[in-house]
Amino acid sequence: MNPIIDAFFNEPTNTVSYLIADPASGAAAVIDPVLDYDAEDGTVDTGSAEAILAKAAERGWTIGLVLETHAHADHLSAAPLFKTRTGAKIGIGERIRDVQKVFRPMFGADDVKDGGGDFDLLFADGERVALGELVIEVMAVPGHTAADVAYKIGDAVFVGDSLFMPDYGTARTDFPGGDARQLYRSIQKLLALPAETRLFMCHDYKAPGRDSFRWETTVAEQRDNVHLAGKGEDEFVAMREARDKTLDTPKLLLPAIQVNIRAGRFPPAEANGVSYLRIPVTVRG
Repeated sequence: MNPIIDAFFNEPTNTVSYLIADPASGAAAVIDPVLDYDAEDGTVDTGSAEAILAKAAERGWTIGLVLETHAHADHLSAAPLFKTRTGAKIGIGERIRDVQKVFRPMFGADDVKDGGGDFDLLFADGERVALGELVIEVMAVPGHTAADVAYKIGDAVFVGDSLFMPDYGTARTDFPGGDARQLYRSIQKLLALPAETRLFMCHDYKAPGRDSFRWETTVAEQRDNVHLAGKGEDEFVAMREARDKTLDTPKLLLPAIQVNIRAGRFPPAEANGVSYLRIPVTVRG
């Protein structure tokens, strides 16, 4: 069986979150939920997550899992809201431990639990997880970060940030732990799936000449991806590394990383009851 899939596009971060459900049992999962965060005044809002909860309630579905494809650098995760409201367990690839080791000292985040303990479930490559009568297969797809995973459910694969739409390209690899060669090999793993396999993106930015956002494609279509067509591994790596040098830092990188390595949890409140995000300062010259 294939899952029922509802997509929720958050335009401020160009992120697509998904509500997926087993049609037989109504067991549901949420993939990459967004917490609305205003970087200018430090306020958060749960509107995007509430829309997902409302849809699940309308259909009588029970959300039991929140699945993160990686620790995102461009939005804050709303995973804790779902855990509080529904009791859902939060899962991510097991190599989140490696990501946490890099960023915990960078942000002085001593409260981050050892061994990925902020997350309820740490998935190994090839691990299979039940969703009602459906089975979720975890595919390790490192490259964008060390911990990226994709989730295969029936004929649908949620690829995270490894791929964008075929007319837009592939993910950057210049974050700590990223690797363009690994990304190429991970993408080949995805493209080895049957041609008709549906691929669901985590982001879309509307490629030049396209007037609408899109986030669903197929393996067959992705074989003509503008960053991949006609390129072998070495050519792709050279292209990707050169392109990454031209990219701007994501606007929400600093708040997003320190929240998302905590499974969406904010740092502990200070004595005044307020939680603060940290900005590492680098002095040059």
